[in-house]
Amino acid sequence: MNITIVGTGYVGLVTGTTLAELGNSVYCVDIDEKKVEGMKNGIVPIYEPNLEEMFLRNIQSERLFFTTDLKAALDKSEVIYLALPTPPGEDGSADLSYVLKVANDIGDMMNDYKVIVNKSTVPVGTADRVREVIESKTQIPFDVVSNPEFLREGFAVEDSMNPSRVVVGASSEKAQEIMAKIYQPFTNTGIPIIFMDEKSSELTKYAANSFLAVKITFMNEIANYCEKVGADVDKVRLGMGSDDRIGHRFLFPGIGYGGSCFPKDVKALIKSGKNEEFDFQILEATEKVNAAQKVILVGEIEKYFNGNIEGKTIAMWGLAFKANTDDIREASSLDNISILLDKGAKIVAYDSVAENNVKKLLGDKIQFAKTMYEAVENADALFIATEWPEFKNPNFELMAKKMKNKAVFDGRNMYPLEIPEQNGFYYKSIGRKTIQQNPS
Repeated sequence: MNITIVGTGYVGLVTGTTLAELGNSVYCVDIDEKKVEGMKNGIVPIYEPNLEEMFLRNIQSERLFFTTDLKAALDKSEVIYLALPTPPGEDGSADLSYVLKVANDIGDMMNDYKVIVNKSTVPVGTADRVREVIESKTQIPFDVVSNPEFLREGFAVEDSMNPSRVVVGASSEKAQEIMAKIYQPFTNTGIPIIFMDEKSSELTKYAANSFLAVKITFMNEIANYCEKVGADVDKVRLGMGSDDRIGHRFLFPGIGYGGSCFPKDVKALIKSGKNEEFDFQILEATEKVNAAQKVILVGEIEKYFNGNIEGKTIAMWGLAFKANTDDIREASSLDNISILLDKGAKIVAYDSVAENNVKKLLGDKIQFAKTMYEAVENADALFIATEWPEFKNPNFELMAKKMKNKAVFDGRNMYPLEIPEQNGFYYKSIGRKTIQQNPS
């Protein structure tokens, strides 16, 4: 089948590459000429494990194409996926201007039946708005479908090729048949395709992400309570997660959630609720708790230095909002850097993948190290903000020699407590006892 993907951001590029891998001819459209030219030459514009190999394979197999010409791609395709940004506005609502602008263009350009598939995360009722815009421009028949993505950054290729389910919101039987044909390679292997109405499909994505944000935040609350009463959050987590009604995933405590999805989707669902005079009280509490959790270790760093961190050098391992991505949107590292700089600290950071994105944002406000051990050279303390695999088994003896103070503030609970304790480090993590070591 010939398919057009409008938008080559994270969702669009992964979706387009996956659909090409399934044997379709896929035309990816973007207005950024430089980006399109780069992709034509095999340059993947985002970091995602295992994406480049599949991307290049499908370009070479002539199933994956890139263009700035929406009309040319539209004329070749029966199915048009909209994978456009829906950033939060000042009031938290999702900005649909990109989606509605392309819907307007499609209405002007289409000359035969199309299925318009909304892949972007959008508020309930967006399919109706897209339909109204296109209907105002053409008499040619078409259908609008909601088909939300459930990709995890860092595991997007795995998730796209082995989805837990495919959700499709479509009122038209013809559109359902076309979508079933596209996803037949998945359903043939037993992956369910769940058909529903468009509004239910749109809400499914918001509900799923918001629930996971609540789950993470609840676990962080439990972790903070563990510290008050002397319990160990790792043991509590294992006990809870063994209940199959709860499960082990998204129970890891840390310095809050970030990224492109959870913060934006929680805000958007809260705002959508208010539009209907409904308060999502649990989501409002989640936002408040998460904002405080992201910077909870700053107070601990100040406490370690007797209330004054001015002039202290803080090494930071990790800048991305999570491991295996270069995404720094809503990253906890940035919140902590901002506060630490305001308090007079100096930051030396290491993240080989996300470094360039932070440089574009912060410039020379912080220093960047070439290695994790260079970052801790003469550091007064180490702050771990991202759970990159390379940080899992560091050389504590080498760190002890390089650092001014053997102090680690771990926002991702990277190590069993006995490891820093055996190496004589002060070690503060989340929801576990503090390993004491006075500053030298």
